[in-house]
Amino acid sequence: MPEARLQALIFDVDGTLAETEELHRRAFNLAFADAGLDWCWSRDDYRALLKTTGGKERITRFSAAQGLDPAAVPVADLHRAKTAAYVALMAQGAVALRPGIAELMEQGRAAGVRLAIATTTTPANVEALCRAVFGQAMTAVFDVIAAGDEVAAKKPAPDVYLLALARLGVAAEHAVALEDSQGGLRAARGAGLACVVSPGLYTGGEDFTGAARLVDEFSDLGGVAGLAAVLA
Repeated sequence: MPEARLQALIFDVDGTLAETEELHRRAFNLAFADAGLDWCWSRDDYRALLKTTGGKERITRFSAAQGLDPAAVPVADLHRAKTAAYVALMAQGAVALRPGIAELMEQGRAAGVRLAIATTTTPANVEALCRAVFGQAMTAVFDVIAAGDEVAAKKPAPDVYLLALARLGVAAEHAVALEDSQGGLRAARGAGLACVVSPGLYTGGEDFTGAARLVDEFSDLGGVAGLAAVLA
């Protein structure tokens, strides 16, 4: 049976598990205001900045675009403040899982499929999301967490997916990645993974050539059986 080949589902977080990117944008702006900066990222600004993976990297890119020396900008402090603002917004219940995600996870567990995270965001943000939408710690929800700060290069480099596979002890041909962005797709494919893409709020219209399947919502996949068919 093709289901026997599927041993792991590896989820991106922002835009995939939940439509969190808008919360991130709001949190960045709160951190900037608290620091006395007149920076305010619009949705169009943030869509462009998302082409750079990693929050600290986005702050660095933006400060350079403003003609500032990034070395003189307190990037780490701003990012810590942004993370705190994001966690606070998340705790207010400002986000929900995307359609189909809960069902895929439930069916996966029932079938003995392991669940993992491969993300450029911080473990603190993953923890906040899990507490908000599952009411549990991330380690109680996912078998493996692989985060961007643990690898040398963030998406679209494959490093974080390779780390997730190593921690799972699963070969790439027995796992499926779930993503919302071109950068995430490139990272998954670079690690040898089949990747299913459902574009998010900020990623519609990107080039998803190479996706095993492209769907409007993950609920369109036909559950774990549909994902297993991707590997058949």
